[in-house]
Amino acid sequence: MDMLELAARDNRIVTHMDLDTFFVSVERLKNPKLNGLPVVVGGSSDRAVVASCSYEARKYGIHSAMPVKMARQLCPDAVFVRGDMDEYSRYSRLVTDIIAEAAPIYEKRSIDEFYLDLTGMDRFYDAYRWACELRQRIVRETGLPISMGYSVNKTVAKIATGEAKPAGYLRVERGSERPFLAPLPVQRIPGVGQKMQNTLYELGIRRIATLQQMPARLIEHTFGANGLDVWKKAHGIDPSPVEPYSEAKSMGSEQTFERDTIDHQAVKRLLAGMTEELAQQLRNRKRMTGCVTVKVRYSTFETVSRQQIIGYTQADHKLIPVVHSLFDRLYDRRLRIRLVGVKFSKLIHGVCQLDLFDEQEEHLQRLYSALDRLNARWGTRVVGRTNSVLGVRL
Repeated sequence: MDMLELAARDNRIVTHMDLDTFFVSVERLKNPKLNGLPVVVGGSSDRAVVASCSYEARKYGIHSAMPVKMARQLCPDAVFVRGDMDEYSRYSRLVTDIIAEAAPIYEKRSIDEFYLDLTGMDRFYDAYRWACELRQRIVRETGLPISMGYSVNKTVAKIATGEAKPAGYLRVERGSERPFLAPLPVQRIPGVGQKMQNTLYELGIRRIATLQQMPARLIEHTFGANGLDVWKKAHGIDPSPVEPYSEAKSMGSEQTFERDTIDHQAVKRLLAGMTEELAQQLRNRKRMTGCVTVKVRYSTFETVSRQQIIGYTQADHKLIPVVHSLFDRLYDRRLRIRLVGVKFSKLIHGVCQLDLFDEQEEHLQRLYSALDRLNARWGTRVVGRTNSVLGVRL
């Protein structure tokens, strides 16, 4: 049985939901005067980059990750708004709570993107109608526009969402995946980045229909395993499951002292180093955290902890002050400390671009990338950005 026959046996129901121009939509809820205007969310200086922009701004050629200076040149009349990650995180959690309450299985792919597995629901309900009603509920209860795609797997549902934007919904019936995908440009396929797109164009492959006609072996030979995966997606084949999302997902680090200590500053340096290491793991895994917990165990074996909900981030300079603040609120100066720990939870997919709301963030992202490369080559925490660990300090 070939791959296309296997695809025909995929009886799943997958819905993809994506909040439209999420950052801009939140800003418009805060300030309705922004409705209908070209809005750019990003930094306050020309050295910052665009984090999000409205559809009105996109008509001028503005897009995410573009330097703000260029965006100003393209549309001098655009309204430039400094981002508020705490507020975006709050609205993201509101949407997550609504989906979590209703959906049997869902995956929070990023701060503004969700997959729902509705397989089997059609035996009891009209699953498509149910998904549409959930979408309407999100709009009604949050005021945020959201688009939806409905099909047999994650790839087709996600592409359908893109076709439904802005603020629309689209159903791709089982068996019609290939004709739906055929006329679309190849860059609509998840996993086709700029480099692969350029190579496909050089080969004369601009539409998914052309890619569908190419032998799988040729695409695999040209691009390797990733090429074969893209070829399958071009045919509407994607067996990847909707991975159940749980706020309990976390990563953490603990350290027990050889001798119980009352050296407050030494403990804070250690906590900073632990935070740096965990933040590097977040970046390596393309994750962000929305909750920080600090644990302290005293020489009496009494253990206390405190947590704080934060705007989603993976940046050391945002996480270390939170960790230090939590520790200061926990620390009892009368007792010696036996163990300290840091934990990041409420993890979502995401990268540092979400934090690029001023010029300093761009430079810090570059610094983190350089430090992460050095640590990957020479060993964890050989290089850092604070005085938390021994090694080369920058």
